[in-house]
Amino acid sequence: MSGGAKARRRRWRPALTVWMAVTLAVAIVVAAFAMAVYNERLGQQEKLRQAEVQLRILAGSMAAPLAFDDRSAAREYVGAQSSNPDVEAVGAYDMQGALAAGYTRAGAPPPPRNALGPPRIEGPRLVLTAPVTEGDTVLGSVYLRTVLESPTRRMMRYAGFALLIVMAALLVAVLGAASAREAEAYRKLKAEIREREKAEDALRQSQKMEAMGQLTGGVAHDFNNLLMVASSGLDLLERTSDPARRERLRDGIRQAIDRGASLTQQLLAFSRRSPLKPEVIDIGQRLSGMLAILDRSLREDVTVRMQLPPDLWRVEVDASQMEVAVLNIAINARDAMPDGGTITIEARNEPSGRADGVGDMVRLSIRDTGVGVAPDMISRLFEPFFTTKAVGKGTGLGLSQVYGFARASGGEVGVDSVLGAGTTIWLRIPRSTKALLTPEPLAVRPPPADSDRQRVLLVEDDDSVAHLVEEMLRELGYEVKRVADGSSALDALRADPGFQLVFSDMVMPGDIGGLDLARDISRLRPDLPVVLTTGYSAAAAAASKEGRRVLVKPYRIEALAAELDAVLAGPAGRS
Repeated sequence: MSGGAKARRRRWRPALTVWMAVTLAVAIVVAAFAMAVYNERLGQQEKLRQAEVQLRILAGSMAAPLAFDDRSAAREYVGAQSSNPDVEAVGAYDMQGALAAGYTRAGAPPPPRNALGPPRIEGPRLVLTAPVTEGDTVLGSVYLRTVLESPTRRMMRYAGFALLIVMAALLVAVLGAASAREAEAYRKLKAEIREREKAEDALRQSQKMEAMGQLTGGVAHDFNNLLMVASSGLDLLERTSDPARRERLRDGIRQAIDRGASLTQQLLAFSRRSPLKPEVIDIGQRLSGMLAILDRSLREDVTVRMQLPPDLWRVEVDASQMEVAVLNIAINARDAMPDGGTITIEARNEPSGRADGVGDMVRLSIRDTGVGVAPDMISRLFEPFFTTKAVGKGTGLGLSQVYGFARASGGEVGVDSVLGAGTTIWLRIPRSTKALLTPEPLAVRPPPADSDRQRVLLVEDDDSVAHLVEEMLRELGYEVKRVADGSSALDALRADPGFQLVFSDMVMPGDIGGLDLARDISRLRPDLPVVLTTGYSAAAAAASKEGRRVLVKPYRIEALAAELDAVLAGPAGRS
């Protein structure tokens, strides 16, 4: 090779190196911008996922406040979103779509009415909506507007990223190492993200299984005890002819059945979907009557004291739910006193100071001498499934029922506790100025003559239940025809117009449920009364909202007689 050629080769080598470095830098910058766009999309997807999780949590929290129109609790849950600095506006809406509670950090407030739709991006903002449901019932909706990223910040990020990549490209051209290190760092980052997602999924599954374990363990324990009482009582009934002993065994079986029904209502009360049956009561008299129940539910080393002045104001509450609430608090107090102690149940009037009596309350306090509650746990005591007991020792639903009862009764509940000195759980219930009603005892009327027997169409898909209900109806003097589903009931009514009443279960197979059947009968035979029955509280609540007559399972023959007598007494009692 000639000397001129060698010189030209030496001159081209630096130029070629610079050109390669520039070309490589440009290629890397283009690739970096493409990666930045891709990462931005990933970031938006992650932001959307986080916002959807936050929205689902908010929707779940708003079910109870919207169901019971508790605006104060709704504002608390909405205001709690202010802890996230990216949130600009939050709204909670009732089932009519009207704004029930709102929060605004920046920009426009939440719209006065919410329109449900898919997530949408409005410039640098992300807007999401979701329905608030309980089962199949829509209670309202929620609205969330959060910041994605401002344009200035995005451009600064791109510019800074591009500058770093250009410097990296020059280093690659000179040293040839930065690209490999960046690829390895990106691989490690993706691996860390995957491991974190796996850990989060495992934690959520663990929490879910713990809640299910607490629920099923506690409920199975209680129901197995009740089934044991009923099963052994039936066995002993077959082995004795002593009338007094048979009566005691029947009473024990009846108590077990009633306790099972009460436990079912307790499980549903925390969701505040159980239909309440408020009545005006003398709270002091009711509490005094619970001494025997409390003595059977607590240990021998636990003493119950009651301080109930004779001039306590009347209150309007669901009496059975109040008794369950007191029993739940007493059982928690018992468990907080492993070495025994004293439970003091106290009530007093709290005047509002107004001449018209508005705002007057009755305060009920249940105080124990137990170990107390840590300050960081007090705020969680009323959360569903939260419990300080070991798995299988409690479901975490007891104090949730207390909270649901207090709120549904128009009152409030709170906790005062000192570690080592005991705990006081108090409820404040509004005073009632209504008069006390003295209920007449239910009595099974004698069967009418054959010529006066009224015809009832029984709609029940469960053969065992249907057999027993048929026997009760015949014992009450009714002529009964049974069908297994809604379609068969409509066919029977079209073929035979002689039925005076329809008694139907609500949850049945097929396309026509009990509530649908009642609506169809109202169109087909407006004069024909319908009584519905169910053990599912959501179904009972839906029927009650339409003004339908509902008899909640399990029921006794006296309650069945009273309900059918009431609905047959005249148009006022018909659905």
